[in-house]
Amino acid sequence: METSNITVFSSPPSPQAAAPADVDAVSLGRLSAHLDSLLDPAFFDCTDAEIVLAAGGDDETGGATVAVHRCILAARSSFFLSHFSSLPAGEKPRLELAKLIPGGCHIRRDALVAVLGYLYTGRLKLPPQEAVVCIDDDCPHEACRPAIDFIVESTYAASGFQISELVSLFQRSLLNFVDTASIEDMVPIIHAAVTCQISVLLDECIQKLAVSSTFNSLYLEKELPGDTYAMIKEIRRITFPDESDYVILDPQHGKNIRNIHLALDSHDIDLVGMLLKESTVTLDDAFAVHYAATRCTPKVVSELLKLDSANVNLKNNSGYTPLHMACIRLEPGIMVSLIEKGASVLEWTPDGRDALTICKRLTREKDFNRKLEKGQKRSNAYLCVDILEQTKRTCTSDLVTVEETVVTPLLVDNFHMKLIYFENRVAFARLFFPSEAKLAMCIAEADSTEEFTGTTLRKLKEVGLNEIPRMQNRRLRERLDALSKTVELGRRYFPNCSEVLDKFLHEESTDLDFLESGALEDQQVKRMRFYELKEDVRKAFDKDKAASAAIASTASSSSSPRYEGTGKRRQAFRKGSKIG
Repeated sequence: METSNITVFSSPPSPQAAAPADVDAVSLGRLSAHLDSLLDPAFFDCTDAEIVLAAGGDDETGGATVAVHRCILAARSSFFLSHFSSLPAGEKPRLELAKLIPGGCHIRRDALVAVLGYLYTGRLKLPPQEAVVCIDDDCPHEACRPAIDFIVESTYAASGFQISELVSLFQRSLLNFVDTASIEDMVPIIHAAVTCQISVLLDECIQKLAVSSTFNSLYLEKELPGDTYAMIKEIRRITFPDESDYVILDPQHGKNIRNIHLALDSHDIDLVGMLLKESTVTLDDAFAVHYAATRCTPKVVSELLKLDSANVNLKNNSGYTPLHMACIRLEPGIMVSLIEKGASVLEWTPDGRDALTICKRLTREKDFNRKLEKGQKRSNAYLCVDILEQTKRTCTSDLVTVEETVVTPLLVDNFHMKLIYFENRVAFARLFFPSEAKLAMCIAEADSTEEFTGTTLRKLKEVGLNEIPRMQNRRLRERLDALSKTVELGRRYFPNCSEVLDKFLHEESTDLDFLESGALEDQQVKRMRFYELKEDVRKAFDKDKAASAAIASTASSSSSPRYEGTGKRRQAFRKGSKIG
């Protein structure tokens, strides 16, 4: 087995345990530990350069930085020596990782710090457990996606910084993953092999995919480089000459299917409908919903499902349902659209995973357990897991309607007051739970209806010059239906968020008995004024948030964000074990 001079450790060696003859080793270990501490954000003021993470780093928007010392990196790496020598003197450089090295846009903080730590200390530290394990309790964490992603990101960094010994170590780790990883989890490995020009790893991946029994052609064709996918298909054609993908019984039938796929690529659902009418091909024949769930936007999938002619639980030749494909993408909008049309969350893939398991094994424990301030957006992975867990709990029970679950003293039997209530409820949902509210509004198509902004009873009775009463009533009815659907979806898939909103709206109204006094018209005016004041509060809150964001942005130039993750530690990357 190939040896490496790389030392892997989880904590600094103890000086007390050292024998007199090992004084030099103890001193070097202590020096290594001290140099490693320089990467701590507490030493930010001592640094003279910054590496800026791309979007998709540890924060959703990117832009987080890792502060470094040019003298150390230049002394340890010819790549950094050459790069820093080319920069103007007297400036503190900000190196954008996405532009600095190939694959830099995929590297997150943990992988970058691990590779930089090796340059600082000559030792490779074990990564934080929460950064390399998923949130599935049944997963052995030997080859789940977070573990693969960490090594892939580390490979990009080591290759880009021209650290050959680290590239060799990470290559062995990735080769081990190939034997046990799922088909979709091999995609990032292949991209790393292509980008970093690791031919041995690429050949191994191609051979594994070419003989796989769960070969997912729609997904792999979209995700893999064209020449790599062509090589896989050619090997598979020779190995499995009788496979249905290569046996064309009716050329016209195949052409019709390709035309439907092209129409979906163009987001043209009307054209899809025309093609279905002009031929005998069905959506199921073309696996059109699978195709859309794999390649298209949530809006296109939603429009396609409105054709009401597809089996949303149909399995493709690889044994995947459209919901499985949406889970692989971690796309909550598509998932909810499919579930609303009857997609089952209990269907299994050939390798024994259901939709929830797929999502859990794609989600890092660190990301899932990150604490967020109220109003911060949740990640797609978090939303997907939340939706599927709630759906599995309720899939066998009858769902109550929104009219049966909305309880508030402000809701009266009046169309306009009901509309105002839902407008305000959704507005507060967008304020407190932006990710969840955005998803529910998208599925309910609330964004395609005009927001109701009536503030006085007189204005409610006014009719626009270009709008007859019937048109106005239809517009308001469409808005109410969309908002009602939004609230219903929120209650179904995000019950905890809905409970918070129920409590908030109820507590704000418990001491407002004066709203129920006086004539009916006076009550309506007072309620509208009350909601008007709440809207003022919301706008003020938005301004405060914007001001805070501006301050935080300014402060980010003098401090580096720290991230915390909670949750139980798992056994992957155990203390003292090697990465490779």
